[in-house]
Amino acid sequence: MVVGVCTLELHLPGVASLKGKRQILLSLKDRIKDKFNVSIAEVDEQDIWQRAVLGVACVANEQRHTNQVLDSVLNLVRGNPEVELLRQHMEFL
Repeated sequence: MVVGVCTLELHLPGVASLKGKRQILLSLKDRIKDKFNVSIAEVDEQDIWQRAVLGVACVANEQRHTNQVLDSVLNLVRGNPEVELLRQHMEFL
């Protein structure tokens, strides 16, 4: 069993309130969960309007599959015009 964990630091340039941030993140998290069947949560920077840190976890029986899923999540985030990916960190357990 392999657990892949990815931390995504995001900038949300068009956000002017916590409500706006929640709307964008909820939509993004729902799309990621529905498409890739991973666990995802906001793990830091909850009180800052234009910043967010998301944690994504994927469990599979081989690292190659886990890596492919997390790479696909990264591509979806990069393709979202409402967020800017500042940093990412991926590790496998």
